[in-house]
Amino acid sequence: MKGATVKQIACFGSEKFTLGFQLAGIRMIMEPGKDVLDQIYGLQKNKDIGIVIIEESILDGLDGHDRAEIEEKVSPVFIPVSATADAGAIRRLILKSIGIDVWKEK
Repeated sequence: MKGATVKQIACFGSEKFTLGFQLAGIRMIMEPGKDVLDQIYGLQKNKDIGIVIIEESILDGLDGHDRAEIEEKVSPVFIPVSATADAGAIRRLILKSIGIDVWKEK
């Protein structure tokens, strides 16, 4: 597409968490420092980033208001990843990403 901007995928988490994403080709990697919230705001301000894969334990360390604000962002979209993912979280991510609830319960 002519004139379309290509957005990058970033990964934010511990060295152990980000290793697999690095092997998959993601080059924009950030490890948490002293002020995680400032780092997250920096990622939000970066117009080159479209998706941030974030270690869920980082979000767990934030207060409820900050976490909700981050999870509601559309650009870039923050995708929390953990060892275990519940169906509700996956449903919310699908709805947020494509705008359609494909996981309707009967």
